[in-house]
Amino acid sequence: MYMDNEEILNQMAANVHGMLELIGEDTAREGLVKTPMRVAKSIQFLMQGYKQDPAQILRSAMFLEDYQQMVIVKDIDFYSLCEHHMLPFFGKVHVAYIPNKHIVGLSKIPRVVEAFARRLQVQERLTKQIRECIQETLNPMGVMVVIEARHLCVQMRGVESQNAITTTSDFCGAFNEIRTRQEFLSLIHSNR
Repeated sequence: MYMDNEEILNQMAANVHGMLELIGEDTAREGLVKTPMRVAKSIQFLMQGYKQDPAQILRSAMFLEDYQQMVIVKDIDFYSLCEHHMLPFFGKVHVAYIPNKHIVGLSKIPRVVEAFARRLQVQERLTKQIRECIQETLNPMGVMVVIEARHLCVQMRGVESQNAITTTSDFCGAFNEIRTRQEFLSLIHSNR
């Protein structure tokens, strides 16, 4: 069944309206009258990654280049929603790859991060998806991704641990060598 964007937004807004009523809010209150549609539009924006093809983002700016040293894009800001509580998690992504004939426009790496982050996620899967996309699309000699993030589901509910940071990593190819991994880790933590 096809629904246009307006139909989808209206259905999402109706669901938010119902949720507000279920928690006991007065949906006719001035501050809440437009909230259902604002939330629907916000969710649509935050989930735009479902409509993006991260591999195509990379393919749109691939270039032949005889360069076989590490390329690092670090401190990429990201925001996502955890699929368990739909609460935000956010932080930094650090990506390295060692080209094998092809390089990619540097702005495309953050765009790939955003395409995967703008979906319901868990940090572990996000890390793996970024690494796999770069590996499968560019076919480099190796890829490594490290994500450092704060999770509001840990800070606002449950354990309420305010300073917890979760770090995940995924790597392949040349990064299976400890020395290569250590070089990457030392470079992403330099100047901090």
